[in-house]
Amino acid sequence: MTPTTLRRRLLVAFVAIGAVTALGLSAVVLTAVRSVAAQNRVTQTLFTSYAGTAELNQAILDEDIGFRGFALTREERFLQRYVEGQRTVEVIAKRLDANEGHLPQIRAARRAVLARVQEWRTSVLDPAIARVRAGGRVTTADLVRSQEEYDAVRAAAARYRALILAERKASVRDLERQNVTLYVVIGLGLTLLLVIGVLSWLGLRRWVIQPLEQLGHEVDRVEHGELAHEVVVTASPAEIATLAGQIDRMRLRILEEYASAVGARHQALEAQQLVEEQAEDLRRSNAELEQFAYVASHDLQEPLRKVASFCQLLERRYKDQLDERGEQYIAFAVDGAKRMQQLINDLLAFSRVGRMTTGFTDVDLDQAFSQAVAQLDVVISESGAQVTSDPLPSVEGAQSLLVQLFQNLVGNGVKFHGDAPPRVHIGVTPAGDMWEFTCRDNGIGIEPQYEEKIFVIFQRLHGRDVYSGTGIGLAMCKKIVEYHGGRMWLDTTVTDGAAFRWTLPVNQGGPTR
Repeated sequence: MTPTTLRRRLLVAFVAIGAVTALGLSAVVLTAVRSVAAQNRVTQTLFTSYAGTAELNQAILDEDIGFRGFALTREERFLQRYVEGQRTVEVIAKRLDANEGHLPQIRAARRAVLARVQEWRTSVLDPAIARVRAGGRVTTADLVRSQEEYDAVRAAAARYRALILAERKASVRDLERQNVTLYVVIGLGLTLLLVIGVLSWLGLRRWVIQPLEQLGHEVDRVEHGELAHEVVVTASPAEIATLAGQIDRMRLRILEEYASAVGARHQALEAQQLVEEQAEDLRRSNAELEQFAYVASHDLQEPLRKVASFCQLLERRYKDQLDERGEQYIAFAVDGAKRMQQLINDLLAFSRVGRMTTGFTDVDLDQAFSQAVAQLDVVISESGAQVTSDPLPSVEGAQSLLVQLFQNLVGNGVKFHGDAPPRVHIGVTPAGDMWEFTCRDNGIGIEPQYEEKIFVIFQRLHGRDVYSGTGIGLAMCKKIVEYHGGRMWLDTTVTDGAAFRWTLPVNQGGPTR
C-alpha cells in the first residue's frame, strides 16, 4: 500500500461519511419542517379560525339581541349592544382574513357569512331602527323577516365552521403522517450512522490502529532498554513504515549520543565540583570584602577625623599668626577631610544595599514618604519648597531603603531648583503587575544625553561649589529599586524640570491604595 492509496482511501471514506450525513440531515430537516408546518396549521391557523367562529356567532347574537331590545322598548341603550356587536364583527373579520390567507375555501365561506350579515343589516335592521327613531314602530313582519335573515346568517356560519372542522381533521391526518415519516427518517438515519461508524472503526483499525499498536510494541522494547533492537513494522501503510524508519534512526542517534553522554557526564561532574569550589571561594571572598569595607571605612574615618580636628585646633590656636592664605589652606584641609568622610559613608551605605536587610515586609509608602519628608524638614523649610504626593500603595520591601529612596529623590528635587520656589510631586499609576511611580520637580532639569551618566556612582553634572553632594544619591536610588525587583529611568520627554520614573511590584496580597 502506497501513501497515496492510504490517503485516497481515507479521503473517500470521509467524503462518503460527509455525503451520507448531509443527505440524512437534509431528509430529517425537510421532514421536520413539514411536520412543524402541519402542526402549526392545526394548532394555530385552524384553531384560530375555529375560535373565531364562536366569537363571530356571539357578536352576531349581540346584534340581534340589541335590535330586538330596541324594537320592543325604543330605548337607545339597547342599541349600544347592537353597535358593539358590529364593531366586534369587523375586528374578528380582519383577524381571520389575515389568518386564512392560504385557506381560500374557508376564507370564501367566512366572507359569505359576512355578506349575509351585511344583507341582514341593510335590508332589515338598519331600516327598522331608522323607522323607530322617526316615531314609527317595528312590525311583526319586520321581526319575522329579521329572524329569517338571522337564521340564514347562522346557517352560513355553520357551513363556515363545518369547513374548518373538515380541514382540521384532514390536517391532523397529515400531521400524523408527517410525524410517522419523521420517526422513520430519524430511525433510518441513526441506523445508517451506526453502520457508518462501525465501518469507519473497522477501516481505521485495519489501516491505522493495528500498525500503530505494532509500532508501539516495538518502541516499548526500545524504551525498556533494548536499544540494539531494530524498529520494524510489517504490513503497514507507507506513512507508518516511514515513521518506524525515523524512530529507528533516532534510536541509532540515541545510541551514539548515549556513548558520548557517558563521557560528558564525567566531565560535568568534574566541572560541577570545580564550580562549587569556586562558588565557595567567591562566597568567602565576598564576606572578606564586606568585612574589609567595614573595617576600612572605620580605619579611614579615624585619621580623617584627626586631620580635621587638628586642623581646626591649629586654626584656633594660631589664628592671630596665620595670614589669609594659611587660613584658606586649613579650610581646604578640613573640607577635604569632611568630604572624604562623607564619601566613605555613602560608599559603605551603597555596598550594604540588599545585604544588611533581614527580609521584606508590607511597607506603607504613604508612611515612608512622610518619614522622608520629615527628615528633610529643615531643607524644605529653608527653600520654601512644596512637596506633595498622590495616595501611595503598600508594597513588599525594606522600610529603611524605601524611606532612603524618597529622601534622595525629594532632596534632589529641592536642591536642584531654579529661581521659582521648588515644587516636588510623587505620583503613581498601576501598570499591570507593577506600580509605576514618578518624581516630578520644577528645577533646572537634566539634559537627555546625561540619562545614563546620572545613575553612575560618583558621577556629577555640576561642581561642588555650585551644588553640594557626593554624586551617589541617584546611583543609590537605582540600586534600591532594582533590589526590590523594579527598574528606574529618567523621563527624557519632560523638559520643564526633571522627572524620574521607577517601578515596584504589586503586593502579592493584591493592590492597595
